[in-house]
Amino acid sequence: MNIDSKNDIKTDFDNSKGTGEMLDNIEKSGSVTTRSDGINIHCLTIIGQIEGHYVLDNTQKATKYEHIIPLLTAVEEGEQIDGLLVVLNTQGGDVEAGLAISELIATMRKPTVSLVLGGGHSIGVPLAVSAKKSFIVPSATMTIHPVRTTGLVIGVEQSFEYLFRMQERICSFVTAHSKITKEKLAEYMSRTDEMATDIGSIIDGYAAVECGLIDKVGGLGDALDALHEMIKEYKK
Repeated sequence: MNIDSKNDIKTDFDNSKGTGEMLDNIEKSGSVTTRSDGINIHCLTIIGQIEGHYVLDNTQKATKYEHIIPLLTAVEEGEQIDGLLVVLNTQGGDVEAGLAISELIATMRKPTVSLVLGGGHSIGVPLAVSAKKSFIVPSATMTIHPVRTTGLVIGVEQSFEYLFRMQERICSFVTAHSKITKEKLAEYMSRTDEMATDIGSIIDGYAAVECGLIDKVGGLGDALDALHEMIKEYKK
């Protein structure tokens, strides 16, 4: 990602850029900026594992939070950017990093829309609901489960207290930015009959909308149409 001294993202629709350079920018930052009908939309992809304080090995697809945080700041401050589309296909990852990204997206003034493709699992759930409007394709799934750590036993009381507080933060965020109730979210988290070696639930696109977690079932065109409408209202 390139940012100039005025905090404007150097947009990928710049006529001076060729297709090769645009693809190179997508590869490096996982994002691209497009122009249509005088509206500039920045598309950010969140894929694979959310990488936090520990570096994952190079065999895994990862979204690095130290890249996403300055990028989101640049989108919010960039005069050339009108709105943000967040496309998710993530299995989850670092809880604190995912929640930090979610909080940033939720507090942006500019119009934001999220679209879940494939999966929005674990910490991907608050990421999916962090935008002002959320979409999910019918075939996508979302895994809802309690915050956990590796191993079978939580060794000390302080560790349990930390996990409990982190789970409370996540539940509060999800219920504040979606229509799902705290009781329904707790029910999904505590199910024992859906996941072979864990507790929790896996829901598809229609179920995610029915319970109020996601706003609408739809694809890329639906998400872009909604974002264009939001931008037009925002500009007024």
